Amino acid sequence: MAYAYYEKIARINLTTGEVKVEKLDVDLAKKFIGGRGLGTKIVYDEGCATVDPLGPDNKLVYITGPLTGAGAPSSGRYMVVTKSPLTGMIACSNSGGIWGAKLKYAGWDALIVEGEAPEWTYINIVDDKIELLDAREYLGLFSEELDDKLKEKHGKDSSVLSIGIAGEKKVLLAAIMNDKDRAAGRSGVGAVMGSKKLKGIVVTASKKNADDCLASAENLKAANKDVMVNIRENGLTGGGLRALGTASLVNVINGVGALPTKNWQESYYDKAEDVSGEALAEKYLVKAGACHRCPIACGRVVKVGDKVVGGPEYEPLWAYGANMANPDLASINEANYWCNEYGLDAISVPCTIAAAMELYQRGAIKEEDCDGALLEWGNAASAIEWTKRMGDPKTELDWLMSSGSARLCEHYGMPEVSMSVKKQEMPAYDARGVQGIGITYATSNRGGCHVRGYTIAPEVVGLPVQLDRTVTNEKAFWSKTFQDLTAVIDSMGLCLFTSFALGAPEYTKLLNAACGTEYTPEQVLEIGERIYNIERMFNKAAGMKPEDDRLPKRLMTEPVPAGPSKGMTSKIEITLPEYYKVRGWEAAFPTDETLKRLGLDECVGK
Repeated sequence: MAYAYYEKIARINLTTGEVKVEKLDVDLAKKFIGGRGLGTKIVYDEGCATVDPLGPDNKLVYITGPLTGAGAPSSGRYMVVTKSPLTGMIACSNSGGIWGAKLKYAGWDALIVEGEAPEWTYINIVDDKIELLDAREYLGLFSEELDDKLKEKHGKDSSVLSIGIAGEKKVLLAAIMNDKDRAAGRSGVGAVMGSKKLKGIVVTASKKNADDCLASAENLKAANKDVMVNIRENGLTGGGLRALGTASLVNVINGVGALPTKNWQESYYDKAEDVSGEALAEKYLVKAGACHRCPIACGRVVKVGDKVVGGPEYEPLWAYGANMANPDLASINEANYWCNEYGLDAISVPCTIAAAMELYQRGAIKEEDCDGALLEWGNAASAIEWTKRMGDPKTELDWLMSSGSARLCEHYGMPEVSMSVKKQEMPAYDARGVQGIGITYATSNRGGCHVRGYTIAPEVVGLPVQLDRTVTNEKAFWSKTFQDLTAVIDSMGLCLFTSFALGAPEYTKLLNAACGTEYTPEQVLEIGERIYNIERMFNKAAGMKPEDDRLPKRLMTEPVPAGPSKGMTSKIEITLPEYYKVRGWEAAFPTDETLKRLGLDECVGK
């Protein structure tokens, strides 16, 4: 064993039922770290870019990082890498909980799932043993009940990953759920799993850690001790996120006038306090929740009726709240719960409902189309009802909405109403009021996304330095830097939230301790750059065009009407060319010179 891996990958062919054990290419792992990077390299090399995302030739790579399950902070992450049916481009969806760590404890670095099962199936993993079992009795179950039933069968120490009804129906906004309420939420990865008739993956491991595959458990322990000082002393990771979770951002972002409201028609919500982290803590919070080995505990556990369930993060609080002009916090908690139960993306689903509300406002969607659930601004009951309909679509409008806002708005001849990039809905930061995040959105390889380069940290929060959110100066550089660093963090198997307290030197120290490498921070960031570029080459092979790096027209042509960012528009026309220059790209893609510099010779000329 080497490089903090067990050097074992399971290739599972659902069509034939064959399970092959393959040896991890350690040199390739070193080149891409693992996790997101290695997963992308696998699907690129195996030709997934050119296949039908919902066809049997697409593959699902469930992959850990070298730090997953190790003695490092927030080291429970795993990634699902595939071709997205929502965007038609690379999908890499990241989740916490305990499932990823359990997969590592069982001795597996990754699972490559291919083909399509003849009947609904689930995979059961007990250490080295992998078997395919009949899943037909579990169809139509909600996430919580399915988790309970599979644990009843396979033992309380097992961990369950699954799709809900949305995934069974190949809804393009379907997520993959694990540990009941943790989600690999974005890009429609649940639909790919559903297309393969794969209901779930249960993992049971006899080991309780992955220390035996580390280069030095003692070195990692020492490195972890050092970085934990940073995490505990940081205002966010050491206190704010535990107290209020990511929901602490509602008032912060609204305070700078960058909280998109009414489907981004506005950027300031006068009732933000009603749907804030403070209100959530006061009225509904039961306790903080933490993923595997997480000292931050940003998760929320809340009351929904008589149930105690996983609560909303900042994004669904915003998307079901300000973005729908809905101040009813109880309804947001309930809608978020149903996203988890049906297995839905809790960003794209409410954002699509908000787009539908604007279409209703404009008269494109008629009252008679709504079947009793009027798509009016602030209609809390309709927000819940449409979430359920999108999770189990039956009518034409149900299916249109469950396919995302881009397809919905194109159907009605109003594509400009969709607040999406590459057909994936943008999250809760208005790029008119925060210039750097606009670059992140426009150039994100997986479509509208904030966690592929979180410039909100320096532009709003002031970490690691305070930048002026209103200007374009150096925003291209900062976006690239954060994109590359995020690729490193994802590939290591760590949580992005640690980056509020840690930077490239600290991540390098953890990686070197676990893997026995001697990287410099500069070398580690170059690996992140390599990962970002191989993702871009996957997208190029998938048919991406330069014009796909864009923002919705509204953000460039409609100034913010009121609030602290009044009068502002996105200056992407300035920052995008600068970004390509900093990246070494031309017309949205890496030059051959850049590919050679990054050791991606296999991509040269393509």
